[in-house]
Amino acid sequence: MKYAPMKAHEGEFRERLMCRVLSVSPSGYYAWRSRKPSKRGQAREALDAKVKETFAARKGRDGSPRLSCRLGVGRRQEAQSLRRQGLRAKAAKKFKATTNSNHSLPVAENLLQQDFTAQRPNQVWVGDISVPQQAA
Repeated sequence: MKYAPMKAHEGEFRERLMCRVLSVSPSGYYAWRSRKPSKRGQAREALDAKVKETFAARKGRDGSPRLSCRLGVGRRQEAQSLRRQGLRAKAAKKFKATTNSNHSLPVAENLLQQDFTAQRPNQVWVGDISVPQQAA
């Protein structure tokens, strides 16, 4: 698409100068700018919108094979649409158990019951065993 760079830099440079530099006729550029998209272009935009909506609904986890089954279009068309929009499927994160509650070790009793108020100093001590974040 030879006119796209001109459209991207419309405010920066004069249009006639860009036409001369890119060896494009000004009348051709103005005609391209006012022309509405072709039927194929309109169909492509509609497909892109549908693909983006379905991709977002599936949390970005489905690639072209799964999306093409859902939308009923060819896998190649689907893949091109994803590529055009810069969308890439991401793998679902695997569940990782972080707590092992099934053990026979002694568990400390919860004496405070989330009440951290104290009447005098050194009556209640609390601590944080979480891992501190590293300063960047």
